[in-house]
Amino acid sequence: MVDKSKSRRYQKHILLPQIGPEGQRKLSQSSVVVIGCGGLGCTLALYLVRSGVARIVLVDRDCVELDNLHRQVLFTEKDVRLGLPKAIAAAKHLQEANSEVEIIPMVEDVTVDNIEDIIKGVDLVLDGTDNFETRFLINDACYKHQIPWVYAGVASTSGMVMPILPGKTPCFRCFLPQPPVPGDVPTCESVGVWGPAVGVISSFQVSEALKILLGRSSEVLMGIANFDIWSGEWEVFSLLRNPECPTCGQKNYEFLQKGMLRMTSLCGQEAIQVSPVQKTSLDLSSLAEQLRPQGKVVFNKYVVKLEVPPYEFYVFRDGRTIIKGTSEESKARQLLARYIGL
Repeated sequence: MVDKSKSRRYQKHILLPQIGPEGQRKLSQSSVVVIGCGGLGCTLALYLVRSGVARIVLVDRDCVELDNLHRQVLFTEKDVRLGLPKAIAAAKHLQEANSEVEIIPMVEDVTVDNIEDIIKGVDLVLDGTDNFETRFLINDACYKHQIPWVYAGVASTSGMVMPILPGKTPCFRCFLPQPPVPGDVPTCESVGVWGPAVGVISSFQVSEALKILLGRSSEVLMGIANFDIWSGEWEVFSLLRNPECPTCGQKNYEFLQKGMLRMTSLCGQEAIQVSPVQKTSLDLSSLAEQLRPQGKVVFNKYVVKLEVPPYEFYVFRDGRTIIKGTSEESKARQLLARYIGL
C-alpha cells in the first residue's frame, strides 16, 4: 500500500482503475534512466517525477541555450545566463516539484564505453536523444540486459513513438536495420520543430513508459505511432520481428562492440574526423541542398562544406566528416547530430 502521508499527492492517480494503490506502489519502487534532457527529455522527466517514480537518472552532455526555451519546458532564462548543464538544471527544477524522489543528474556523453554502466539495474530507459548513434547503442544495451525502452523522435510538426520490450516486441533495428546516412533524416536545425509537437509526442511516450512500470505491458502499443500535430493526422503501423535482426534475432550487439562512429583528433588542428564504421556513398548534391538552410554551403563532386561559425563541416562521399573548430569528441558528436543528422 501507498504510505498515507503520500496518498494525498497521488490521489488522482490512485483513483484511476488502471493504477490504484498497488500501481502507485509499483511506481514508488521503480527506477528509470532518461537519456537526453532536451525537448523530449524535459517532459519525460517532468511526468516521471510528478508521478512518483522513485529513482530517475538524467543523462545529458549539453548546456542550456536560449533557443532551447521554446520547447524544453524545464529550463529558464536564468539557466541560460548561468550556462548550466541541462542535467543539472533539470534536476534542480524537478527536485523542487517533488522532494520525495531521487534524481541523479549525469553530465556525460553516452558512448559505447559507459552505456551499460548507466543503465545497470534500472527498470526502464527512455530515449530523449537527438541522434541515431545513441539510439542504436540504447537498443543493443537494453536488449542485452533485457531492459524495456521507449524510442521517440520529433522534427518539424510530427513525431513517432515506439515501445520496445525485449522478447515481446520488435527491436529498434527491426524498424531501422542500419543507421541513416548523413542528411537522410531531418533535424530540428534543418527543418525546425513545433513546440507543441514535442509536448504531445513526449507525453505519449511517457504514458507508454508508465504502463510498463505499472506491469501493464499487454496494454502497451505494439508497433509505431506516428503523429502530425499540425494536421491532426496520426497512424499506428504494425511491425514484425526480423528473425535475422542482428540485435534481437542474432544477439550480436555489434554497436556495443564498435559503436557507430570512429573519432580521430587531427594532429596540429583544432578538428575532429568522424568516420562511420559502415561505409556508404552519399549523394553530395542532395546533401548540399538539405544543409543550405543551416549556413553557407559549398560543394563539388568530392565534398560538401558547411560553414556555421565558428565551425566548419567537410562531408565526404564515403560518409567521413571533418569538423573544424573543436578538438573535443563529445562536442563533435553534438555538432554532428545537430547539423548533419547522425
